[in-house]
Amino acid sequence: MDAIEIVYGTLFILQIVFGVSGNMVLLLVYTHVVSTRHQLNPPELLLAHLALANTMALLSRGIPDILSAWGLRNFLDDVGCKILLYLYRVARGFAIFTVCLLSIFQAVTISSSTSRWTEVKTQSPKYIVPSCLFSWVLNLLIDMTAPMMVTGTGNSTSMNRVNLLKYCSSISVSAVTTLVNAVVLSLRDMFFVGLMSVASGYIVFVLHRHHRQVRHLHGPSRSTRTMPEVQAAKRVTGLVILYVLLYGRVTITLSLLFNMNKISPLILSSNNIMSFTFSAVSPFLLILSDRRLRMF
Repeated sequence: MDAIEIVYGTLFILQIVFGVSGNMVLLLVYTHVVSTRHQLNPPELLLAHLALANTMALLSRGIPDILSAWGLRNFLDDVGCKILLYLYRVARGFAIFTVCLLSIFQAVTISSSTSRWTEVKTQSPKYIVPSCLFSWVLNLLIDMTAPMMVTGTGNSTSMNRVNLLKYCSSISVSAVTTLVNAVVLSLRDMFFVGLMSVASGYIVFVLHRHHRQVRHLHGPSRSTRTMPEVQAAKRVTGLVILYVLLYGRVTITLSLLFNMNKISPLILSSNNIMSFTFSAVSPFLLILSDRRLRMF
């Protein structure tokens, strides 16, 4: 094992350890909240589900990637590859849905108090749990094709021209099946990314307008960074901006990999590391932007 593999293996370990630790802290915080007041408000419930999805994604792909980066090969059979990739894809899909739902919910919450929006605000918390359950079912169904396209590396007859995982191999399928699967997944991701971008943009617009209207009420001596509306904007837009930037990076990187005659190990390893960035960084972004979490 050369120095580059050692560096990547170390980065994988650090990212997974810190990411799982941060998400477990969030889960412990919300478990403590449930034990004290016996329920979570809608934003807390969504953030708890996001932490759960992040933990699933980090463990299902992170541990095999660590073992692979440190030189282990053929440690997963066909069943292991199918289960882990399926769990990762479902967790990833649920994470993007949760961020989208959180941004939409907070956009509704801060909207103007007209008669039309008042009814929506009143009814929206009732749809949080059903929406989360619907997301689990939807992603479980959409990602059912993932196990059909991978197998263990020991089966040499199933190697495809592009193999993005060192410990699992791609199964050769028809071009139509590959295209349909790629289109469905891309449309799902683009739909949710578009919704969360519009919702977060609306949040920034409303908060900026409100901040300008009430700035004189806070007094010139009070820093605008400590205003509640600014803190709310940071939490929502921070998550969305982080996800959108990383989603764009993944799309560009995968396009490069699929159009290369020979896959670059450097680009492949960098893509594997960056694929966990949102799951590892988002809990710390939430902790640093929420005073209650920092106090806990």
